[in-house]
Amino acid sequence: MQFRTQIPISKSNTPIDYNSKILSVGSCFAENMAGKFDYFKFQNETNPFGIIFNPVSIEKIFRRVCELDFYQEKDVFFHNERWHSFEVHSDLSNADRQELLETLNKAISETNKQLKEASHIIITFGTSWVYRNLESTEIAANCHKVPQKQFSKELLSVDVIEKSIQNTIDLIQILNPNINFIFTISPVRHIKDGFIENQLSKSHLFTALHSVLNTEHSKLNTEYFPSYEIMMDELRDYRFYNEDMLHPNQIAIDYIWKLFSENYISQESIFTMQEVDEIQKSLRHRSFNPESEQHQKFLAKLQQKMNLLGEKISHIQF
Repeated sequence: MQFRTQIPISKSNTPIDYNSKILSVGSCFAENMAGKFDYFKFQNETNPFGIIFNPVSIEKIFRRVCELDFYQEKDVFFHNERWHSFEVHSDLSNADRQELLETLNKAISETNKQLKEASHIIITFGTSWVYRNLESTEIAANCHKVPQKQFSKELLSVDVIEKSIQNTIDLIQILNPNINFIFTISPVRHIKDGFIENQLSKSHLFTALHSVLNTEHSKLNTEYFPSYEIMMDELRDYRFYNEDMLHPNQIAIDYIWKLFSENYISQESIFTMQEVDEIQKSLRHRSFNPESEQHQKFLAKLQQKMNLLGEKISHIQF
């Protein structure tokens, strides 16, 4: 008798290894996964423009990056004593307009370079609900607490999302034809939109994304990782959520990462990950007697492990 379902996951045809260069973009779940890449010392860059939830805003960012369309003064605005851009997260906002523009344009240049060199890009979509600025008619990636009366709320249609995802793929492939795409839908539920509305939002993302992935043009270098399905069907219990009952807790993140690594990371790299994990745990060890001979031997042995791993894979540093 089976007491739980298990989501079938196909092994990646282009697995990630320690030579891979990864760019992770999208919702806050993208940052959860990127945290794992960082812990295990992969070459990973995450959300250079901050967390972005909807496909149209993700496309807009990649269009700027791929076409080197730099921000100008007209692209930023002042609100609550800070300068912002509706295209990026508030983490990048700044009290100085020129500093904000410099930060944004540096992110464009650096992300353009990273995209050209990347072997894999992981894109996580969070929602189909968007806020459109009434004055500019543009969709905002982040409203920066500007009064809601300045926006209209709308649900992106499947056709619009499908076109946006395909545009994103096309833009990136022009810059880097060999890059491998991994798409996923965030398991975080956007209940502030409403329970029914959240399901409707996710269903639009699923329909549009799988329509794109099933086309002959997109089958080559694209894969789908079912993080949403794992959360909803394998971990269908509130003990796997944070206190807000919306975000996966650390147990859930660890479990989803385990399934991801088993299917999307090369076997040779799994062994290296185990070495990295041992070192990371040892670095967190706190001795009762740091001056003891035993602890000094422990530190010397740990340093030797780090040196050996660094000689094997030069970019790994602790």
